[in-house]
Amino acid sequence: MFFPMTGFSFAPLRLAARTLRLAPSWAASVVLTLALGIGLATAVFTIADAVLIRPLPVRAPDRVVVLWGVTPDGATDHFPLLYGDATVYKRSVRALTDVAFFSFGGALPVPIEMGGNITRLHRSMVSGNYFDVLGTRPVIGRALRAEDDVRGAAPVAVLSYAGWQRFFGGDSSAIGRRMLLHFDGTQYTIVGVMPRGLDYPRGVDFWTPVVPNSGPLGDQPIYAELNVIGRLRSDVSVADARLELTRFFESTKSVSWRVTGVAHLLTDDVVGNVGPAVLAFGAAAALLLLITCINVANLLLVRGLARIRELAVRAALGASRARLIAQLLTECAILAIAGGTCGALLGAAAVKGFIALAPADTPRLDEIHVGAPMLLGAIAVTTLAMLLFAVVPSIAASRVDAQTVLRATSTRSSGGRGFRRAAQMLVIGQIALAMLVLCVAGLVGRTLVSLERVPVAFDPARLLVMELALPKSYMGDATRQRALVTQLSASIASVRGVRAVAPVYTTPFAPAGGVIGRIAAEGQSRDERSRNPAADFELATPDYFTTFGIPLLGGRAFNDDDRDGSQTVAIVSAAMAKHYWPNESPIGKRFVRGPNDELTVVGVVGDTHYRSLRNPRPALYLPLAQSPFPFAPTTLVVATDGRPSALVPTFQRLVADVAPGVAVASAASLDTYLGGALAQPRMNALLLALFAGASLALAAVGLFGVMATSVRLRSHELSIRLALGAAPGELRANVLRHALTIVSWGLGAGLVASLATTRALRALLFGVSPTDASTLAVAGVLLLVVAFVAAYVPAVRAQRMDPAAALRE
Repeated sequence: MFFPMTGFSFAPLRLAARTLRLAPSWAASVVLTLALGIGLATAVFTIADAVLIRPLPVRAPDRVVVLWGVTPDGATDHFPLLYGDATVYKRSVRALTDVAFFSFGGALPVPIEMGGNITRLHRSMVSGNYFDVLGTRPVIGRALRAEDDVRGAAPVAVLSYAGWQRFFGGDSSAIGRRMLLHFDGTQYTIVGVMPRGLDYPRGVDFWTPVVPNSGPLGDQPIYAELNVIGRLRSDVSVADARLELTRFFESTKSVSWRVTGVAHLLTDDVVGNVGPAVLAFGAAAALLLLITCINVANLLLVRGLARIRELAVRAALGASRARLIAQLLTECAILAIAGGTCGALLGAAAVKGFIALAPADTPRLDEIHVGAPMLLGAIAVTTLAMLLFAVVPSIAASRVDAQTVLRATSTRSSGGRGFRRAAQMLVIGQIALAMLVLCVAGLVGRTLVSLERVPVAFDPARLLVMELALPKSYMGDATRQRALVTQLSASIASVRGVRAVAPVYTTPFAPAGGVIGRIAAEGQSRDERSRNPAADFELATPDYFTTFGIPLLGGRAFNDDDRDGSQTVAIVSAAMAKHYWPNESPIGKRFVRGPNDELTVVGVVGDTHYRSLRNPRPALYLPLAQSPFPFAPTTLVVATDGRPSALVPTFQRLVADVAPGVAVASAASLDTYLGGALAQPRMNALLLALFAGASLALAAVGLFGVMATSVRLRSHELSIRLALGAAPGELRANVLRHALTIVSWGLGAGLVASLATTRALRALLFGVSPTDASTLAVAGVLLLVVAFVAAYVPAVRAQRMDPAAALRE
C-alpha cells in the first residue's frame, strides 16, 4: 500500500517482516538478547532515578549539609553535640546561614499507643526551624515552628509521607488526631504531613520538637545529643564547614578527647551506603547493555555475511545502496521495537522483584515504581541500542561488490574475512566485559559469605529479642526499672523451654544504640589514654553470658555478690584485654573512672558482633546491680530450647500479669535481626549474580555464533584437509585452538579492566580484597569452561563433516 500524499509505503515493512519470518530462530535470538539487556538496564535506571537522580523535596539540596564529629582513629565515627554545645555553635558559626538540629540516633523506635494497641513508630526529634532550613512545605497541615520548640509548648508531631500512608492510610483526617507516647504519657497532636521522598533521618515516621521531649540534666536546661543541619553560605564549601566544626570541637570544654568535624551534603547522606551499591548495579547494567549491543551486532554481522549473495543480487538488479541500508535498518527497527517492548515488561518485573528483595531501610524505596520514567528509559535505551547495533553493521553489509560476490562461491566472498575479523573483535570485547562483571559479582558474593561466617559468638536462631514498653510511672526511676527487668527475667526464666534470660540496652546490630565510651587503665600516661579505643559499655546480669553463649576465657562471670556497695568490678572482651594488657593477664587490673572510683577486672570473655556485624568494638561489661547510669535496659533477650516465636504469646501474658501497664512492644528472633543486617549484602550478591549470569550467557552465545560461522565459512578448506587425510580430531583441535585464542585475548583484556576498576568497590566489600586473586582466577576458569562448551559444538561439527558433500556444495 502506498500513500501518495505522504510518500509513505508499507512495502519495506512487509519485506522486512517477510525476511525475518524466513529466519525465526535468528530473529528470536536478537529479540530475547535485546529484552534481557534492555530490561535489566531500564530496571536499574528506574531504581537509580528514584534513589540517586530524582531531587529531594528540599530547596537547593546541593547547599544543605549535615555535620557531626568523628575521632581521628575512626573508633567513634558519629560523635554528636550536646544541646548546650549545639546552641553555642549555632550562635558562633560563620559557614552556615541557617542552622537546625536533629537527634543524633536518627529515627529511633518508640512505643505509641493508638486505639488501645501499642505500635512502634520511628521518631526523630528536630529543632523547630528544621523544615524551614530544608525549605520543605507540607502536603497537608503545617510544619513544625520555632514556637513549638520551647519549654511549655503543646506537644505536636509532623508525619512523614510514608508514615501517613502506612499508619493512617493517607487519610487527611489524621490532622488533629493524637498519638500517646506510652513510656511518658505525652500526647502528640498531629499537625502536618511532609511530602513524599523526605525520608530524613532514614526510616522516620514522625518528627517532634527537641526541647519539649528532653529532660533536665544538672545545670543544663536541656539534655539531647544532636547532629547539625544547615545551609552553606554562597562563598563557602563543604570543606570550610567541616574545618569550622573541627575548630569548634577543639574549643569546647565538654569534649575531653580530640574530635574532628564531619560534613556531608544532605543528598549524599540520604543515599548513604546504598549509593555505592546502586552505582555498582548501574555500571553492571551498562556493561550488560554494552554486551547486549555487541552480541546483537555480532548476530547482525553473521546474518549480513549469510546475506551477502542476496544483497549482491539485489544490487545487480538495480537496488541502490541507500535502499539496501534502509531495508536493513527497517528490519533492525522491527527487532528493536520488539526487543524494547519485551525489555520494558522484563524491566517492570525486575523492579517489582527489587522492591520485594530490598532492605526496609533502602532510601526512598516508596518512590521506586514503574511509570513514565521507566517507559521513557526503555525508549531511550532501545533507541541507543538500535543506533549502536544497527547502523554500522547495516552500512557494512551494504558495501558489497556485486560482481566479486556473484563470481565467488556462496560461502566465500571478499567481504567474509573482514566480517569474521570484526565478529571476533566483538566477541573479545564481550568476554572482557563478562570477565569484569563476573569479578565484581564474585567479590560481592565473597563479601556475603564473609559476613555470614562472622563469628557472632551466639546462636541467633535460639534467641528472642523482646522490647518492653514501660508506662510513665517508671520514667526517671532507674532503681525501679532495674527491679522490674530483674523480676521479669526471673519469671520468664521459669517458663518451660527457656534456658536463660538477660536484659540488654539495645537491639542487635544497632551501632548507634547503647552506651559508647572510653576508659583509662590504672597507670596509663596521658598519651596512652589518648590512644584508648571507644568501647561498647554493656550492663550484664549473672546469666548474661550464658544467655548469649559467650565463652568465658579467663577469670569469672558476674554473680549475685556483685551488687551495690560491694567492690566495683568489670569484665572485658578479648579485644579490650589485648589493647590494655597485651602481654599479661587482665585479671585483677583496674580501670579508673574518676577520683576514688576504680573498676577491678574479674573476667575476660570472647568478642561478639552484637552491635555491629562489620565493625565490632571492644566491650566493657558492668554488673547491672552496680550500674552507674540513670536508666536501665528495657529489652530482654531470651535463650530458648526450641523456636522462639512459639513462646511469644506466653511471654506477653506473663508480662501483663507480673507488671500491669508494661507491654511487649516487639518480639523477634535474633535471627530476624541478623537477616536485616545481611539484607543489603544478599541483595547486592543476588542482583550482581543475575548480571554476571546474563553476561556469561551472552558471551557464550557470541562465541558460539562466531565459531559456528567460522566453521561454515571454512567448510571448503576443512573438506580439502579431510580429503587429503587429516584426522577428524585434528580439525576439532584446530577449531578449539582458534576459539581459545579469541577467549585468551578477551580474558586478558577483562583481567586488566578488573584490576583497574574493582578498587572502586571497597565500600561494598568485607573480608575480601578488591584484587583478590582467587576470585579473579575462578572468574577466568568459569569463562574458559563456558567458552569451551560454546566452541565445542562447532568443533564437533567440523570433525563430522562429509568431505564429498562439502566439496560438491
